[in-house]
Amino acid sequence: MFGNPSLFTRVAVGKGIGFAFGLIGFIFLPAFWPEADWQIRWGILLWYTTVGAFVGIFGVVTWYPMLKMSISWWFRGLWIGGWMNFVLVFFAYEPMEQMLLSMFEAGSIWTSPFWFVVEGAIIGLIVDCAATRLGGEGKATADAVNQ
Repeated sequence: MFGNPSLFTRVAVGKGIGFAFGLIGFIFLPAFWPEADWQIRWGILLWYTTVGAFVGIFGVVTWYPMLKMSISWWFRGLWIGGWMNFVLVFFAYEPMEQMLLSMFEAGSIWTSPFWFVVEGAIIGLIVDCAATRLGGEGKATADAVNQ
């Protein structure tokens, strides 16, 4: 079950690391943004757990057929983490902007919620690195499910 290659291991590692990052956000968010309510804090915890799971699942994909090129773990992790946080910013732009305005002065480059896309890409990279090391990647991870 927890072998290498193993899709189960990839997802477990991804969810565990995502949960750890989400827990950091859950615990420290009130220090940066005192107006943060429980819904936002729980949302951060569950969001990053989900991002970790997606990165883990997508470890099966190592070939992009339309471009006929392979996808390395570092690109896949950056892409999925960044894309997921882009979707988050797209739908929650104003609350994220309010949070950053409470942390930095208005007009600063750091008040753009799109910095969360960079954060997601970095977290995705970390998750995919660990998931690939511990759980493998590619078709072999899916084949291990049937054994």
